[in-house]
Amino acid sequence: MLDIAEELNRWVEQGRDFAVATVVAVGGSAPRQPGAALAVDSDGTAIGSVSGGCVEGAVYELCQQALEDGDSILERFGYSDEDAFAVGLTCGGIIDILVTPVRADSSARPVLASALAAAASGEAAAVARITSGPAELVGRALLVRSDADAAHEGGLGGHPELDRTAAGEARAMLDAGRTGTVEIGEDGSRCGQPLTLLVESSVPPPRMIVFGAIDFASALVKIGKFLGYRVTVCDARPVFATAARFPDADEIVVEWPDKYLKRTEVDGRTVLCVLTHDAKFDVPLLELALRLPVAYVGAMGSRRTHEDRNARLREVGVTELELTRLRSPIGLDLGARTPEETALSIAAEIVANRRGGSGVSLTGAHTPIHHDGSRRPAGRIGSVA
Repeated sequence: MLDIAEELNRWVEQGRDFAVATVVAVGGSAPRQPGAALAVDSDGTAIGSVSGGCVEGAVYELCQQALEDGDSILERFGYSDEDAFAVGLTCGGIIDILVTPVRADSSARPVLASALAAAASGEAAAVARITSGPAELVGRALLVRSDADAAHEGGLGGHPELDRTAAGEARAMLDAGRTGTVEIGEDGSRCGQPLTLLVESSVPPPRMIVFGAIDFASALVKIGKFLGYRVTVCDARPVFATAARFPDADEIVVEWPDKYLKRTEVDGRTVLCVLTHDAKFDVPLLELALRLPVAYVGAMGSRRTHEDRNARLREVGVTELELTRLRSPIGLDLGARTPEETALSIAAEIVANRRGGSGVSLTGAHTPIHHDGSRRPAGRIGSVA
């Protein structure tokens, strides 16, 4: 749901009634992951997607039904052997969809409205919704924010410990920047009648820091923005690090790369792309970068440059274990020649690293297409009053 937060927040501000259908569990080769959503307002306007087109029509009708009845609906869609192009996933996957009405008289509207406003403004927050369990609880929601001392908003309406446990699970998912499901007991424990919660986290976009204001960097900035990163370009040379050359960058910094990296904030989602291929910049920068808890460190250069750079890094004390983190020469082997093709190869490696992909062609391979969607969905099927 939070993936379409900006538009849904506008609907809330305009006082529109709508229903939102959210993927809450997947199995097999499902096209979208938990949290993906489609919403339909009372005028029939639709935004978002839950399946890439396979079941959108049926989900659209479920949203209209939920808007009319005011009840949440949990429905499963899977592959149809009789007719692959009927209501089902032609890719062979399975998805569970929770449809929640967000009407003026909906008890969940204030909580969901707060969650959408937080996500639309870039605030870190997580919303937890019951997706399976007692019928009277399905669709209930609570919201937690990044401030660990702040009380949660809303409630799940069950045992007094349920809200406390759910809020704790939601904070843990928020801290990790993750969206997914978790099972707890109806009384808030790990035993008793199980409940399944979908926790959707909204966190600021991850950072991509591109060191080296060269033509390859310009192309990489564009694709980094396309992938949803907040992109910074850093170079010590003011004549090259300009807004005119990098109009798509969120930030341009004129500073020695290692000095900037020492003072800026990074985290486990940050990617660092070193395109300077100049030892006086690269060595002090990579010496620091390879010891930071970031997601990816890549450096441009020929294989000869790579060997020379590794030797210099060893001389300043970088260990063999630390060197294994360095992706160099940067990017996947696509046969890239132009700056745009090179940027694509770098972006492909970043995505493969993030998602656990092998980087090999899918043709003839026997590995899963979706690496994080192999678990079969659980939960009740059908309508929930």
